[in-house]
Amino acid sequence: MKAYVFPGQGAQFPGMGKEIYDSKPEARALFEKANEVLGFDITDIMFNGSEDDLRQTKVTQPAVFLHSVALALTMDDFNPDMVAGHSLGEFSALTAAGGLSFEDGLKLVSLRANAMQKACEETPSTMAAIIGLDDDVVVEVCDSFDDVHAANFNCPGQIVISGGVEGIDKACEVLTEKGAKRALKLPVGGAFHSPYMASAKEALDKAIAEAQFSAPRCPIYQNVSTVGETDVNVIEANLSAQLVSPVQWTKTMMNMITAGATEFIEVGPGRALQGMVKKVDRAMPVSGVS
Repeated sequence: MKAYVFPGQGAQFPGMGKEIYDSKPEARALFEKANEVLGFDITDIMFNGSEDDLRQTKVTQPAVFLHSVALALTMDDFNPDMVAGHSLGEFSALTAAGGLSFEDGLKLVSLRANAMQKACEETPSTMAAIIGLDDDVVVEVCDSFDDVHAANFNCPGQIVISGGVEGIDKACEVLTEKGAKRALKLPVGGAFHSPYMASAKEALDKAIAEAQFSAPRCPIYQNVSTVGETDVNVIEANLSAQLVSPVQWTKTMMNMITAGATEFIEVGPGRALQGMVKKVDRAMPVSGVS
């Protein structure tokens, strides 16, 4: 069974998408539609912008979504048995699987990006990657702080934590003392996938209620529930809850394997998800379409 997975924020790179734009007319139409929907020339930034240009919140998330979905929708053999996406990538996965139209998916991603940026500006916060500790140890340390939360369970030995700037600094010190190989603050503007995103969730709730969802063509394994979902109401609730809840990516991959996944294909920029799959199951065949 083929499991298609879609990357999240951080996978962007200068020049992303230009090759598919130049080679596939059907992809070119999606890129041009994105410019129209967003109200600015995102293709120019993707193809010609710098790394700093691509880090703009209003650009990063739509750019990764656009690249991933354009690839999936123009593949000759895209026939998934199951899909999943890491954080932002969940919107790409759902759109590629027919649960959202391209236009509605892009609108939700754009609104999500701007709502998250606004939440970041409201309260200073940040994130840090913790490498080389068991999940239970990281969670225990996070629980000892009022404002630090486990945000991304990426794969065994790799967790990202979110919280207030001072709290994250102190938590990194404690986790280093506990034996973490690295405790590295990330160059992000806020504490994603934590209660710090409550105002962004409120804005996303309203937009999700107005969007037109359909049952996807195959189960989507969501970051919050970690199991395959096809019920539209459940999918909507999980998309919203994701903003203030941890990305349970390790459990998601394990559940996809248990459900019968025999290969993973990453669709979109980068190779990060392929590496995470290998951390869970070294023997699992992985590949990428980028």
